[in-house]
Amino acid sequence: MNLPFFFARRYLFSKKSHSAINIISLISVAGVALATTALVCVLSVFNGFHDLVASLFTAFDPELEMVPRQGATFKADDPAIKKIKAFKDVDIVSGYLQNQALARYDGRQTMVTLRGVDDNYGKCTDIDRILYGNGRFVLHADMLNYAIPGIRVALLLNMTTDFIDPLQIYVPRPGEEINMLDPAQCFNQDELNSSGSVFNVSQKQYDAEYVLCPLSFAQQLFEKENSLSALSIRMKPNSDIQQAKRELAKIAGDKFRLLDRYEQQEDVFRIMAVEKFLAYVFLTFILFIACFNIIASLSMLIIDKRTDIQTLHDLGLTHKNICKIFIAEGRLISIIGAIAGLGIGLLLCYLQIHFGLLRLGEQSGTFIVDAYPVSVHLMDIAVILITVIIVSFVASWYPVKYLSKLFLQKDKD
Repeated sequence: MNLPFFFARRYLFSKKSHSAINIISLISVAGVALATTALVCVLSVFNGFHDLVASLFTAFDPELEMVPRQGATFKADDPAIKKIKAFKDVDIVSGYLQNQALARYDGRQTMVTLRGVDDNYGKCTDIDRILYGNGRFVLHADMLNYAIPGIRVALLLNMTTDFIDPLQIYVPRPGEEINMLDPAQCFNQDELNSSGSVFNVSQKQYDAEYVLCPLSFAQQLFEKENSLSALSIRMKPNSDIQQAKRELAKIAGDKFRLLDRYEQQEDVFRIMAVEKFLAYVFLTFILFIACFNIIASLSMLIIDKRTDIQTLHDLGLTHKNICKIFIAEGRLISIIGAIAGLGIGLLLCYLQIHFGLLRLGEQSGTFIVDAYPVSVHLMDIAVILITVIIVSFVASWYPVKYLSKLFLQKDKD
């Protein structure tokens, strides 16, 4: 039998001579449990927003994207593209060319990112899932070129999904100086017709900036014939994306980079990771403050058990073993608090997932989701448990070492 643990369990669960010690012990457990619950809930909400944003991007972004390491474009007939198309796990490949342009409609104008895509773009992404209006994903028919703007671009230009007048697109001619007498001569200009649809990613960086158009239209307007900005790649079902990414990177060579969906939105997810880490740091600091209750509880217990400490010492227990008794009690308090906090936190997350207890707005449909999204990750639970135990153990070690040694020394004197 573990003697220090036996005494620690008796001291924790048996009635003390002073009721204040019992109350402080319960407060210690409650403090650790509350801090643990906060860690579970807050980190799970950050995970929920992370997964929500990732799900929104997946409709617009391909599974893998090949971009040049240097420069903004590359040749559409680059030998690496043919090799990538022949790769065993590649299902569909689609190229696009994008650049800044000025869009004008009905007397209004705004800067947009004009992305020219080929006919495989709809198969390479889930763009159909975020289309709204009476139309479908169509880029051209006969001699007509169609535009599919982001929903916020359409609102800025006062466009409907079935706009009648053509959307005018202006692009500066490469390397040409502006003629102040006739600035229009310095721009390439063309028109796009309505496809009957707009897309809505529910992300401002897309909805308020992008306009989709045919690839040939963009290449001609930008004067970049046979050029691409990136190559979108869709893998076959059940393919290992990361393994395929490594193999395709070898095929592409040093001229290109292969990006998965998270790397395509690296800045967004990096900010979310930093915010989550800062929340973890602040809540850990709160946990450390809560652990001062353990210090108070152990300090009062050591003072209350001065006679027991001396008796145990006279019976042959060393100073080290006596310290282990009270350290074990501090560990019991932290473990009980951690388990209780994990249980409460996971229960609250379950209720939020299934019942949406905390809502984002009073009216349904105000936001992308009606309630705070929650996603529990096993790795976070493990990190939280380790953090709580380490912080609690550290908080209980110093008072035990100091006070038990102090009282033993006094009693010897």
